[in-house]
Formats: sequence, structure tokens, C-alpha cells
Amino acid sequence: MSKTLFQLWGATLEREPSATAVVEAASGRKWSRASLAAGAAAFSASLSLAGGDIFLRRRVAMSVPNGADWFHAFIGLLSAGAIPAPIDPSEPEEAQLAAARRIGASHLWRDGRLARLGRGARPARDEALVKLTSASTGAPRGLPATQAQMEADGRQVCATMGIRPTDASLAAIPLGYSYGLGNLVLPLLIQGSPVICASSAFPQALAADVARFRPSVFPAVPPLLKALVDADLPGQSLASLRLVISAGSPLDPALAMAFAGKFGVPIHGFYGTSETGGIAFDRTGRATQRGLGVGTALEGVTLSRRTGGRIWVSSAAVLGRGRFSPADRAELGKDGTLRLLGRTDRVVKVAGRRVDLAEIERALRTVPGVSDASSHLLGGPKPLLAAAVATALAPAEVKRLLRGKLASWKIPTRIVALSRFPVTVRGKADGRRLRQLLAAPTLNLPAGARTIASISTLSASRQMSASR
Repeated sequence: MSKTLFQLWGATLEREPSATAVVEAASGRKWSRASLAAGAAAFSASLSLAGGDIFLRRRVAMSVPNGADWFHAFIGLLSAGAIPAPIDPSEPEEAQLAAARRIGASHLWRDGRLARLGRGARPARDEALVKLTSASTGAPRGLPATQAQMEADGRQVCATMGIRPTDASLAAIPLGYSYGLGNLVLPLLIQGSPVICASSAFPQALAADVARFRPSVFPAVPPLLKALVDADLPGQSLASLRLVISAGSPLDPALAMAFAGKFGVPIHGFYGTSETGGIAFDRTGRATQRGLGVGTALEGVTLSRRTGGRIWVSSAAVLGRGRFSPADRAELGKDGTLRLLGRTDRVVKVAGRRVDLAEIERALRTVPGVSDASSHLLGGPKPLLAAAVATALAPAEVKRLLRGKLASWKIPTRIVALSRFPVTVRGKADGRRLRQLLAAPTLNLPAGARTIASISTLSASRQMSASR
């Protein structure tokens, strides 16, 4: 029988109790493994006062920002025999309550208070935690993961990326999402790799955190990396980093080249899903810079082709029966390199013709000056194709440059130009917000919007910035 996450943490704690485990960059405070364990024990004791065994084998949602308190709650719940279910603390309270109930949590820990939600679901005996899927396209779903699956994901990530017990990782992405769990939380629990919780997602603050605490690993998302490239920072700002990882959304090869040129360290593309954990990793960074794919399979992961332009992912980390097919269309090269081609569920009908929204996005991204694109079908009596683009170009110019790349009937009727895309905290384009912007009436939009449409109905954008 596999060890539980709490037992794995116990072994890490016993090996070197005085080693640094967590640093909060904003205050500079450091927690050793022993002091982090003491905080978790205090949290677990508070649960006992609230009802003791009522938490045993129950899912408990936790809404806690990055920091030592996140680990106190997470490890404390594991200690109490509960099933942690990390949810997004940036969401409104009602949305958090809805998410907690949706995943079958009996309680929600939020703002230092425990709210009882009901009996909740009865988890399987070997369930370790509940992951939440991305909410970029709809309500998040809860995915139960076993002890063995979580351990496998952590070990596969560390082995493939060469993350060592002495490597300190800068945590600017949320700890509770699949990407954060696999690349930050599990390396700490399993092998003791310290976590430095960033003081802020702003580039100057990130650079200051790197200079002060000297992390060596930085799991990031494209908006964070772009902000660092665009900021007025000297090239040596990130000198301590030896491994920079990008996941969560497609990375523009030009951005990867610019980052490496400015800071002297390559970006390594990484691909995974909540259902599978890590899937593929660009070990050298060269494929990421050339736009050739997201690397090859992680150690312990097997990729195989499936009909319909999709792949099968098999490993001990895959939820369910160890085999899963992501919704992304993908091309598996002879050398094992994986190239993503868009999602399979994005083919729509316009005036009786089938249109692949991913094809439109790929064409838009080839337009010089366009760094990202998101295409949608807007409903109504006469559905129309619309696209948001991240660019400084005028929408009319984008539309002109699309001619010759797409058939005329595939060119979006409505184009909205944004300086940058709204994104979720996972770094993925916020599809719901983009659809709202594309469909917004003219009068409800901020000044300076740049749009084009074939008729007088216009839409516009607002700038939004953000932080697998």
C-alpha cells in the first residue's frame, strides 16, 4: 500500500527538521519544516475542538492565499484524516460556497472560520485530495485524486525537471491548482524543496524577491513572463534562476526568445491537465523558443496517438484508471515531441458551414504584431464569428492581414483589439470574460476601445492584467 501524503511529509520532516520549508517574501518570515509542522498541528487541533472525527474521510474545502497558512491548513487537514479541496480564494464568497458544495465538501475553511455545508460526499478510502479544474470556460469540477496518483505526479515532475531537495521554488502561481500542487506543494512534501511565496505578481516585486531569496526554480505562466520582459529590469535581475517553466496557456515563441535574450535563462514549456498531472516538458527550451511543441513525455509518462487527432496519456499519476485523453488536438512527432493544435470541442457551424475556431486562432497568431488570439461564435438570430486579439494593431489592419490566410467566410466579422488578454489565475485566457467583451454593447465599454465590425454594431475591450 502506498504511503499517504501526510506520511511522506512526515519522512521529509524527520530527515531534517531545521531545514527551511516556506518563506513569505512580503514579510521575510521563514518557517522551518518543524515550525511548519507545528502550525499544521495547531490547525489540526482547532479542528478537533470544532468536532473531531466529523472531518475524518470528509472533503473539506480550503480557501487560503499562498503562504505558510496555506500549508498549515493543507497539512493540518491531512493530519486530521480529512480530504483537502483547495479552491480559489480570489473568487467571491458565494462562488466559493457554490464550488465547495459542488465538489461534495462538508465544510469550507475561509478567513480563519469554518463553515459547515452538510454531510458532503463520502470519498474513496485512498482519496488524498480533490483538484479543481480550470474555470476559464465554465464552472470548475472536482477531481478526486488518490495518494499514489499525487505522489507519482510529484516524483515524475521532479525527476524530469531535475528539481532537487535543495532547489527553492518561487511561488507566484496558486498553490492549490494542479500546476501549483505538482510543481510546488508535492516537491516540498515529498523531498523537502523549499517554497518562496512571492510578495506580488508585479515584475519589480518578483525581481526583488529573486534578488533577496535566491530561488532557483520559477514555475510561471505566460502573462507573468511577458510582464518581466516588458518591465524596465536589468538582465541580471533573475540571476539565481536556473529553471523557468511556462504552463497554463500557449507561450509565444517570440516571448520565449525575448526572455532568454534579456535574462540569459531559457523558458521550458510544460503541458499537463488536472486529470493527468504533468504530461510533456521541453527539457532544453529549444522547442519552446522555436514554437515546435511542448516537449516530450515526462519520465513515467507514455503518450500514444488516438483517432481524431488526439493523444492518450498513460501514467501512474493519471486519475481514474491510469489512462486519459485530453480534449486538445495534438500531433506526436517521430521524436516524441508533442505539438498542440487546439481543442477538439471547438468546431462550430456558421451559415451551414463548419468552422474550426482553433484554425482561426492559429491564423491570427501568425499575423505580425499579434501575440494571442481567441475566437468565438456569438449567438443570436444571426450567429457571427468574433475574435479578440492581443495586439497594438488596429482591428481593420488585423482583418486585412488575415486575407490570404483564411477563406473569406472564416474571417471574423467582429474583431476586438486588446493590449493584453484577461486571464484566470492559472494564466489561461479567461474565455468567459472574452466572450463578454466581444458581445458588450458599445455604450457599456471603456474609452479607447478599438473594434471593427461589418455593421454598425461594435464591441470593445478593457485592459485586464493578471498573474496547469
